[in-house]
Amino acid sequence: MPRPTVVILCPKEFKFTDHAASVERPFLADVADVETVWVDFNAPFPAAAAAADALILWHGPHLGADVVARMPRCRAIIRNGVGFDTVDTAAAAQAGIPVCNVPDYGTEEVADHAIALTLALYRQLFPLDAEAKRLGWKIDVAPKMRRLRTQTFGLVGLGRIGTATALRAKALGFRTVFFDPYAPTGTHKAVGVERVGSLAELLAQADTLSIHCPLTAETRGFIGAKEIAALKPGSFLVNTARGDIVQKAPVFAALHSGHLAGAGLDVVEAEPLRTAEEAATPNLIVTCHAAFCSPEGMIEMRRTSAQIARAAVLGQPVWNRVN
Repeated sequence: MPRPTVVILCPKEFKFTDHAASVERPFLADVADVETVWVDFNAPFPAAAAAADALILWHGPHLGADVVARMPRCRAIIRNGVGFDTVDTAAAAQAGIPVCNVPDYGTEEVADHAIALTLALYRQLFPLDAEAKRLGWKIDVAPKMRRLRTQTFGLVGLGRIGTATALRAKALGFRTVFFDPYAPTGTHKAVGVERVGSLAELLAQADTLSIHCPLTAETRGFIGAKEIAALKPGSFLVNTARGDIVQKAPVFAALHSGHLAGAGLDVVEAEPLRTAEEAATPNLIVTCHAAFCSPEGMIEMRRTSAQIARAAVLGQPVWNRVN
């Protein structure tokens, strides 16, 4: 019998996995051959990966039903990361292929990043930095700088990352409130924060709205013009989840009009930014879908996905299954 093959599909632009798969190989070398395939970010699914017994997938090609049908030997698709919206999970389930993710590798990093964006907005770090470097000390942004303990930090979603962010916001003195229809009863008591029963209630109260839900059919475009308008004038928006949860055009319009005092976006709809006009939007902080990044987190993620791939090729139960 030929040895199983584990294929790691990685975008050329980032090369998150080194060619030798130095982190993954120690978990797999005794049970499978390991192959790293680098692809352009939006390239079609490569034929070299179709024969994989297990596929570890970074950002990149979309795995629709047509692709799943071309993977007769595959025993697991593992998304290196939290989100799995690039995989047709229903088609994979119908084909008997588990789809797994790595939901806990970057919990601390993403929560830290959400709070960093929030603090940068509240304390106006980037405008003050620019002013100081112009050798000026007018502090024009002083009216936007607020005392945290007078503010309400509202979270959409209280999963792993949402919980970690809520605890950080609470520790900084924010009144911390969340909306999550899927969080178990009593979650707010365990975490020591407040819960509201609807998105409308959250929008009415939040001085900062921070997004921490997965991208699904339910949440795609979840925050649009109506929701932005329902936020308090002068509020902030932070998104470290998925760009397509928040509609870009109404956010940018609200920043231009001043209804939003600022936005901190690690992710944007149809990312990255497309035009110089988008990049020049006032009171906007944008980072490069990088909230998850740290050497420690990347190694943890690669180890976990390799361990799941090992279980799959050995015919053992896998974990973190999302379909």
